[in-house]
Amino acid sequence: MHQPAITGHGVFTPSEVITNDELVAAFNAYADRWNERHAEAIAAGEVEPKAHSSSEFILAASGIEQRHVLDKTGVLDPEVMHPWLRARADEEPGQMAEMALDACHQALSMAGVDASDVDAVICAASNHERAYPAVAIEIQDLLGARGFAFDMNVACSSATFGIQAAADMIRSGSIARALVVNPEICSAHLEWRDRDCHFIFGDVATCVVLEREDLAKGPHFRIRSTRCETVFSNNIRNNNGFLRRTREGQMEDRRDMQFMQNGRKVFKEVLPMVSAHIADHMAADGVAADDLRRLWLHQANKTMNDYIGRKVLGREPEPGEQPNILQDYANTSSAGSIIAFSKHSEDMAPGDLGLICSFGAGYSVGSVILERRA
Repeated sequence: MHQPAITGHGVFTPSEVITNDELVAAFNAYADRWNERHAEAIAAGEVEPKAHSSSEFILAASGIEQRHVLDKTGVLDPEVMHPWLRARADEEPGQMAEMALDACHQALSMAGVDASDVDAVICAASNHERAYPAVAIEIQDLLGARGFAFDMNVACSSATFGIQAAADMIRSGSIARALVVNPEICSAHLEWRDRDCHFIFGDVATCVVLEREDLAKGPHFRIRSTRCETVFSNNIRNNNGFLRRTREGQMEDRRDMQFMQNGRKVFKEVLPMVSAHIADHMAADGVAADDLRRLWLHQANKTMNDYIGRKVLGREPEPGEQPNILQDYANTSSAGSIIAFSKHSEDMAPGDLGLICSFGAGYSVGSVILERRA
């Protein structure tokens, strides 16, 4: 048996930013146009008018202040309300693979590992731009990695599930090194015309290098243990998986083909599930609340994270103990907990313990207990 460790990590951040104020202006313009077009039906009581959004509403509901996206032009056009992602020829790199490369190169550089020494690539994300060939195999080819690659989708928990899969392969000795990469184009499956969710998501890509600890070239994080859990629920659902177009190039107007959630049920059911999952994982690994230096939680909602932090620690988290990146990135699905880890981990000292946890549709929840090593 071999000991797995995370030896490198990286984050690709799109250059385009949409602030809450920009998003609200676009949504309200869309709502006004929709209400004008349906004025007769609204007056007759046949349909409800679309209410305005506001920056205050978004911040209070989520803790989000802005989001990075691959294309803001389409999102902010009241007549479009979705990103314009250029159709690419089969001979060109796919959108997901291209954004993944940046994060992969950052992670490999930190680990001091050449791509040719990677044995496996797992592309773990909530939505994939095609069914096959696997995006992971394309990433493997573009990097020049060896071995094998495959896609994985466990929605917002994909990153932690991918880490467990790679760590188990390293423990068994079937591979020595792996990349778990999470390219999330969340803007393409978000319904920007829905006031209740139009602010939730952003785009990003993250990557972690996992390898046998005896191969680590510098400071790293030993993977002490991992744990995954799923319970079926329809309360977070997407029936299409990616942005669908008609032959005329317009988005198919079926609400269930984009991201949908029953937010109140999600809060009520997911919070106890995640809190219990983390507590059980920590108990099984002999980790007490006071032993944890840091919690890197899934970045879905600030209220949810604050609740889980209090449950896990048994008190209000101190500044820095449970870092949030929501205000800058919004919800980036599986990548969120890895962004938090990547941006808030280098200050940890040898022996410090931390826990990555992601959770979401499925329901699914995955957790990874890490120990900083010199």
